Amino acid sequence: MSSRTDGPLVTESHRVDGHDVHEHVLTVPLDHSGNLPGTLEVFAREYVRDGQQDAPRLVFFQGGPGNPSPRPEVVGGWLDRALEEFRVVLLDQRGTGRSTPLDRQSLTGTPAEQAALLRHVRADSVVTDAELLRQALGGDTWSALGQSYGGFCLTTYLSQAPQGLREVFVTAGLPGIDRTADDVYRATYAQTALRNAEFFRRYPRDLTVAQRVADHLEAVEEFLPTGERLSGRRFRTLGIALGTVSGFDALHFALEDPFTRDGRLRERFLLEVGRRLSFAGQPLYALVHESIYAQGAATDWAAERVRGEFAEFALDAPEFRFTGEHVYPWQFEEDPALVPLREAAHLLAADATLPPLYDAEVLAANTVPVAAAVYVDDMFVPYEFSAATARAVRGARTFVTNEYQHDGLRMDGRRLLDVLLDLARK
Repeated sequence: MSSRTDGPLVTESHRVDGHDVHEHVLTVPLDHSGNLPGTLEVFAREYVRDGQQDAPRLVFFQGGPGNPSPRPEVVGGWLDRALEEFRVVLLDQRGTGRSTPLDRQSLTGTPAEQAALLRHVRADSVVTDAELLRQALGGDTWSALGQSYGGFCLTTYLSQAPQGLREVFVTAGLPGIDRTADDVYRATYAQTALRNAEFFRRYPRDLTVAQRVADHLEAVEEFLPTGERLSGRRFRTLGIALGTVSGFDALHFALEDPFTRDGRLRERFLLEVGRRLSFAGQPLYALVHESIYAQGAATDWAAERVRGEFAEFALDAPEFRFTGEHVYPWQFEEDPALVPLREAAHLLAADATLPPLYDAEVLAANTVPVAAAVYVDDMFVPYEFSAATARAVRGARTFVTNEYQHDGLRMDGRRLLDVLLDLARK
């Protein structure tokens, strides 16, 4: 292993199966506007295939928010395709992965201080971090690939610092640039209802099983391995798996044998449910999820409010339904990883001063090649909003398909990147 220090950038390098791997750590301001003191570290892992040492860079923005960049155990899929012509930079967005963590252990201070810091974890700050990293790496423009929330970040990048971008590729991640959190959740609840219907058509027995589990949890105390009681409403949030091809069947497998002979929930079932429901590994997802839709107005727990408009998602609805990519205030009372941060979460939800993340005028004058894969049946990113944004970004080209769910890049990444490269370069 070798190491190098260039000003605020520290790099350590090693070899992995025909690749040089450079692990970069960059110190950046906590608040790029200068109002809050302090710094954070931002981490990125760069893969360089042998023979591609002089290739241009492609930076990858992971979905989330609050998820670290991939840790590939094997170089395959979209990454393998990208390394044929790029040096690939896997960026841990601030607060995730090896970047300075932001969780119940590190978010100290008063709830107001915690909320003030969380204001600076959104896409505008992530983009400024990326620009500082690009400059520290030599300043050449780079290509960028964004999956899901990563595409939201790239739409902010195109609004805020297009001069840093050579070309942009987006999968399942063109946001509604003028849509509120309420708009987003109305669309995603409707799509989640459709996915529930499809799931229970495929696995009709699971409807009876899920209803029985939910009823049981209302009547009997069952505890997760982390110590807290599992509620019926929290059990319903397993439905986030319905938005992906890989998660769809995994949810079926989780439901296949949940009860012991004496009518209690099996330990292995509770272990699996606890693993899926805990935010311990990604607390930022819960903390800032609604704030990614804030455009100069408070979100005010939009998912909880809008849920009331959909009778099929009521706890006492005649037929069981899972919820989807929705975060609720009561999760900050039930998940031990979130409980210490509940007051900060309430303050962030009430914050009406979070600035807009997209500039419609800049996007309308865009000159950066943009290619986006847009999925008609996406449960998390509404198709109609993505289509409108594609029209609003000058020169954007789309690959519109119903072949994929939200995890298309993971499931068929080589093909999707090929399609987007061709589309952007026509």
